[in-house]
Amino acid sequence: MRLLYLGDVVGRAGRDAVVERLPEIRTRLNLDFVVVNGENAAHGFGITPKICEEFYAAGVDVLTLGNHSWDQREIMPYIDGDARLLRPANYPVGTPGKGVGVYALPRGRKVMVVQVMGRLFMDPLDDPFAALERELNRVRLGAAGGGADAIIIDVHAEATSEKMALGHVADGRASLVVGSHSHIPTADTQILPGGTAYQTDAGMCGDYDSVIGMKKDAAIHKFVRKIPGERLSPADGPGTVCGVFVETDDRTGLAVKAGALRLGPRLAETWPD
Repeated sequence: MRLLYLGDVVGRAGRDAVVERLPEIRTRLNLDFVVVNGENAAHGFGITPKICEEFYAAGVDVLTLGNHSWDQREIMPYIDGDARLLRPANYPVGTPGKGVGVYALPRGRKVMVVQVMGRLFMDPLDDPFAALERELNRVRLGAAGGGADAIIIDVHAEATSEKMALGHVADGRASLVVGSHSHIPTADTQILPGGTAYQTDAGMCGDYDSVIGMKKDAAIHKFVRKIPGERLSPADGPGTVCGVFVETDDRTGLAVKAGALRLGPRLAETWPD
């Protein structure tokens, strides 16, 4: 199976880049399934139902969120009715939406997507390790015995150490563990010893002439002056698409190839081998 994960989409620049480039990417990489983190898609803060539909029309199969899940209030009554929109699984019981989904593909294949959110330097949610363990015990990797043909795990976290620890916990039990939230693509794309593809952060889809997707002047002012100033807003230059491609073994669901994808004007363009 051929899978793609695209990192945090920031504002219109990121949305336009994904919507414009994804049909070409799907064709060139012959993709079976695409996951996109959309938690910053609505002017940098959250997502709306309209934006969800734009992504689905462009070829996105599942959207994940994160710590900005609820910034757009209209998503609260919407999320329970959209099985393709996931928030972190370790939110407390009773939170709208869900953090895991199993999706049917042609020829009887199934893909499970899970998102957990870290706790280091983040909101103190429920234990992401326990949440991930629960979901991996509920649905096993590998089509034999009714398991999923592929499992994709989005770790939305600040600390690289926490992301890596969760990656090793899932090694051998998932097709891909990939980090989101930091908005900077890391150079550690690899296949772990147990066969799980891993990258600490996929990077963002947005304008890289910015401070993690936001206009530079307002972001710098916050650091330098330490007083309230202009509200952060997304940079609006040409967007770059960043993500991770994985090809899996049809029998085991484990990764046989993994590579970074970067397409746009600011970073060196990279297509997976």
